[in-house]
Order: sequence, then structure tokens, then C-alpha cells
Amino acid sequence: GLPTHKQMVDPTLAEMGKNLNEAMKMLEDNQRKAEEENEKKYARKDIPGPLQGSGQDMVSILQLVQNLMHGEEEEESSQAYRLQNVGEQGHMALLGHSLAAYISVLDRERLRKLTTRILSDTTLWLCRLFRYENGSAYYHEDDREGLLKICRLVIHTRYEDYTVEGFNVLYTKQPIIYISSAARTGLGQALCNQLGLPLSCMCRVPCNTMFGSQHQMDVALLDRLIKDDVESGKLPLLLVANAGTPGAGHTDKLGRLKELCEQYNMWLHVEGVNLATLALGYVSSSVLAATKCDSMTLTLGSWLGLPAVPAVTLYRHEDPSLSLAAGLTSSQPVEKLRALPLWLSLQYLGHDGIVERIKHASQLVSSTWLVGWLVEDELSSPVVVFKFYQKYLNKVAARPSLNFFNWALSLQLGEQLAQLVPASGVDVVELEDEGTCVRFSPLMTSAVLGTEIQDVDQLVDCLKMKIPVLTSTLQLREEFEQEVRRTVGLLYIEDLSWPGLGVVRYIFHDGKNDDKQEKELEKINTELLKKLNELESDLTFSLGPEFGGQKNCVYIGMVTEDLDVSELVETIAATGREIEENSRLLENMTEVVRKGIQEAQLQLQKANEERLLEEGLLRQIPVVGSVLNWFSPFQASPKGRTFNLTAGSLESTESTYVSKAQGTGTTPPPTPTSSLTKQRLPGQKIFKRSLRNSDAFSETSSVSHCEDLEKTDQRPPALSPGQEQRSPETENPEQQQQEGTQTPPKGTEDIPRDCTKVEEQESQR
Repeated sequence: GLPTHKQMVDPTLAEMGKNLNEAMKMLEDNQRKAEEENEKKYARKDIPGPLQGSGQDMVSILQLVQNLMHGEEEEESSQAYRLQNVGEQGHMALLGHSLAAYISVLDRERLRKLTTRILSDTTLWLCRLFRYENGSAYYHEDDREGLLKICRLVIHTRYEDYTVEGFNVLYTKQPIIYISSAARTGLGQALCNQLGLPLSCMCRVPCNTMFGSQHQMDVALLDRLIKDDVESGKLPLLLVANAGTPGAGHTDKLGRLKELCEQYNMWLHVEGVNLATLALGYVSSSVLAATKCDSMTLTLGSWLGLPAVPAVTLYRHEDPSLSLAAGLTSSQPVEKLRALPLWLSLQYLGHDGIVERIKHASQLVSSTWLVGWLVEDELSSPVVVFKFYQKYLNKVAARPSLNFFNWALSLQLGEQLAQLVPASGVDVVELEDEGTCVRFSPLMTSAVLGTEIQDVDQLVDCLKMKIPVLTSTLQLREEFEQEVRRTVGLLYIEDLSWPGLGVVRYIFHDGKNDDKQEKELEKINTELLKKLNELESDLTFSLGPEFGGQKNCVYIGMVTEDLDVSELVETIAATGREIEENSRLLENMTEVVRKGIQEAQLQLQKANEERLLEEGLLRQIPVVGSVLNWFSPFQASPKGRTFNLTAGSLESTESTYVSKAQGTGTTPPPTPTSSLTKQRLPGQKIFKRSLRNSDAFSETSSVSHCEDLEKTDQRPPALSPGQEQRSPETENPEQQQQEGTQTPPKGTEDIPRDCTKVEEQESQR
């Protein structure tokens, strides 16, 4: 029959087709494997470790959160870690965030009804609690965001074409926002940045300097500033006043400021910690005037100890469309759920619980007025600010730099009080006129930290304990400076930011410090600090602050009134000299040993040459020398050299080989030590002087005290060089020999133990 189509195919072509199919299959397999490898490679390197695989279980994730909250860094930290006092009311606030996430998945109609009810209830309750009738509320996380939205609302209200024209209408008539100089730091700049306005739109109003409180806005000066802006074609827009300034807690004259704002058609916004007292039964008239303002911001989280609750800005405005355009209201139901944590917490606390917390904080303030030293002078303010100040110290007026040192002491006082009584919530603030001060603001901290009256009592006790130490440090600081400047070898370093007795540096006697000597001084001052810390004293010696401190210095901390400044300075200088002389003695000894080794090498080389001449040339040939030494042995004593460290000279070793023992040589001189010891009374520590009342201390008691010191001091008076000196230790030589002591050589009894004189006598030897 006829051949089939398959049979007609050329075998060569069929083989080529088969090979091509196999090759293509191999290429596809290789490409597929490469893609799989790339996927595996991508999964290993580019995906973060916690996200790899099929996920982690809930226990592992919660364990990770716990480790991040309570890490080893906080446990090892020396500073007290303040934990927030989260009670049941705090749990309600935290529950509100979880419920808000759950409620957000409801159907749209249910969600709208529920959020409207929550928002209207919370707004009504807050307006009733804080006496702000017919107000609306905006809930926000950042406490500055409410003021920002109020500024946008006022811009939309005063500039009718702002929605269409935008910045062009602002350019023709520049808006001006007035802020007190005692306001929060950076508030004006933050508003300008968020509103897109130049900084020239922000006017900083100074506070009073002659009348009233130093932290209240100067109303008369504000009136003149507004008039000048109006005459310049600008538009006064908004005034930010304080019912409790961030630093000292002062309240502006809100009544007069409201009248001024109505006169110039300006918006008045009030913020501050004193607004919390509006919830109390009795409110001062200065704070009560805040209820007539156009808007106010409340920070309920810190006042009531509620974690993660939003701040609230209450405002009055008639046009809902402008409020919506400014962002104060939202059509999104989820935005209204921000009020849910407050809605739950306010119901849990009730009116009595809210008032009790604010009242408790006010009572904590009233219990601290016995302390004194206060900057704040308004009895209605729930903030106490104080600083350390020595008004009876005449030298403060003579030296203005001591005022800066007073600020450093106030900073140290605040940090120590915060560590000793962490539940008090005290912190350090910088006020424009008073400088560094310590602030106690229980309305901002007591509900969070759980501050009680016992904590305030402990705070007062710590103040009474710390103030005498600060006073003594300030009084003895100048005496320490004078003593250091009079002492050779010490340099006084003036560091007014150091809250301690002072800073000192040991220097060389010649006063010349080159690069080499600078390194030596670094070693000496480091060793000096180590030696001073080894002394049994109540003083603290350190390298100073971690940042900004002087190098190669010894910083001395706070002291008490019984400090003997002269003894302290003398000890520092003597210890430094001792370290320096020991260092130089070691360097000199190293040089002597090096030269002695070189001399020994030369002498040994010369001895080898002499030995070659004595033995002859034949004895040096290997085979011939052995035969010659066997027939005629050559007797030669071994020659060597020994270095006497005491005498600093080379000696022969012949006596060592003869006596079979190494000689002791001369007796080494005694080790130089500094005379740092001072005769003390029983139980008296180093650097302490006995305190005696100058009025009751009579001449008789002074003489008897000196006689007691003479009886205690066993040292005999100084003798003439030719007179023999005997002491109780040397009267019985046999007993002294039994005890293992060594009698000093004759003629050395009058050698003092001072390092400098010992070195001079050693050089003379």
C-alpha cells in the first residue's frame, strides 16, 4: 500500500523536532525553577521576620507588647518610672476605643443614630458641667487642633470670599492673631504653619511689668497694638487668652479682654488648667469670666485621670455650614465616635466623682502654702511655682553670676524632688522673668499619678531637708574658689551650670601645658578622682555632667555647713602632688633602668673580648678547642652584672657566685606619702569641722578644746638637727624588733614625709 504521512517524514527532521521539544522543555523548567527560587529568595530577605509564614498566635503578640512596655532599659534606669494610675474609670475609657471600632461596622442607619446620640449627650454634659451654655463641641486628639479649627472658622466668617478666592483675600487685608508671651512655647508658629500664614500674622503680646501679675497679658498695651494694626490696614482676627498659664498658672483679665474683643469684633479663645475649676461649686470671678468667651479648650484626660480620651473645644457659632467648612463638624459618623470614651467615662464617674477629683487636686495645692518661696501669688490658682533664692546673701547682688547659679540649684532641686517623691508630679519649668522654677500642678498630674496628701507632706519634708544643703553649698562656693586660687597646683574652673561646691583641675607647678603634659594631666586628674572617691567622706566627686562638662576636672557635689573647705583643698592639692611625683619617679626609674641595661651590655661585651684574649685563639676552634681544654683545662669564673635599683648602679655578680646568695644591698628609702591626716575628734569624718555656737562659745571652752586636742595628739614637738629624738615607738628596741618594725637610720629622724622633700634628699644622695 501507499506509505502513511508519518512514514513519509524525514527521520532527521523528526529527530531534530524531538530534540527541540526537549530543549524547550528544559528551558521552561529552568525558567520555572528560577522564578520559584526568586520567590523563595524574596520571601526570605525582603519580608520582615514577624510577617513571614502564616502569622503568629495571640499569646506571642501580647508577649511582644509586654516586652516593649516593660523593657530592660526601664528596669536598669536610675530614674523613677512613673506608671499611670489606671483605675476602673480608666478601663472604661479604654473600652470606649474598642467599642468604637466595633460600632463602626454597624449598618449606616444604626451607626448614624447611635453616633448622633453619643455626640449630643457628651456635648450637653460638658456644657452643663463647665457652665458653657448653648455650646457646640469638637473632639480632637492633639490639644492644639481645636484652636486651629477655630482659627479657620473665624477666617471663613470674617472673609466672605475665602472659600472661592482663598489666600488672595488674606493678602489684601492681612489677618492678625494675638497670643500672650506666657502662652505655650511654639503655639504661634504651629498655628501659622498649619494655616499657611506668614509669621508676621502672629502678634506676641507682652505681660504686665508694673501692675498686677507678671504673667498676665497687658491689656492697655494690647489695645494700642490692635489700634496700630487697624490703622495699618490689617484685620484683628483672634485673641488667645489663658485661664492658667502653662508655666505659673496665672489667669488673664478675661472680663476686660472680652470687652476689648467685642470692641474690635475679635474672637476670644481661652485655654488653661484653671478652667477645670469651673466644675466646682465655688469659682473665682477671674475664671468664671471664661464662660463668656467664644471658645475654650478642655483637657479632661489629665484633669480626671482618663487615659487616651480626646481634648474638647467648646464654641458658640450660628452658621453650621461654616463650622463644617472649618472642620469642626463632620458628616462622617465614624468621626463622631471620638466622643465615645468620654461618654462612657463621664457616666461612670458621675457629677460627684468629677467634682471630687478636681476638688482633691485643689486641696493638695492649699496644703503646700506653708512651704513659702513661691512665685505664684493667686490664691485661686491650682498651680504652685517656687524656686531657690537666698535673699539675705549680700554677695548675690554684688555678683550677678550667682543669680545664674541660683537657677542651677533650682534645677537640681526640682530633679531631686521628682526622684524622691515621684507621686507628687513636680517638674521643672522655665519662666521668662524668674528663670528655672519648680512647679507643682496637681490638676495636671494628681489624678494620673494618684497623688495623696501624704505625698505632699513628704514633698514638704524633702524641701526642708534640701534647702539647708543648697544654702550651705551657695555660701561655701566662694570660699572654695578663694582657697583653690591661693593653692599652687590647682586651677579653679568656673562652671555656673554645676549645682555643687565647684570644679577644680590639677595642673603642673610651672603652669605650662603642652600636648605631652596635657596627656599626663589627664592621667593625673583621673587618678586624683579615683583617690578622692576612695576617701571615707560624705562628699561626691565626679567627672561632671555627661554633656557640656569640662575635661580633666574634678566636680564636687553639694555640701553641708560643717565642711572644712581648707582641709578639702589641701587634700586635693597634696593628693595631686603625690600622684604627679610618683609618676615622675616611675619615669625616672624607667630611664635609669634603660641606661643601666645599655651599660651592662657594653661591659659584658668588653668582658667577652677580654676572655678571648685570655683563652687564646686556638680554644675558639670547635674541635681543637675541645682537645686543648681536655689536656689543659682553663679555669675562669663566670662574669655578670646586676643592677642595684636602690643605688642606681651596676655591680659585679662575682660576690653572688662566691657566697651562693644575692646580697640585699642598701636599705631602700621609705615610700613617700603625703601628710593628709588631720587630728580628729572621735566619730568625726574627714573634711568635717566641729560646729559650735559662736555666741555660747567662751574663751574657756576654746582653751579646754585645744587642750583636748593636744592630749590626743601624740606627736612630739620639732627638735633641733643635733638633738636626738626619741618616741614611744623607739624607746624599746627589743620590742620593736619583735614586732617586725625597722628603726630608721641615724640622722634621718627629722626627714619629713613630704614627697617633694624626699625627692630632693634622694637627688642629693
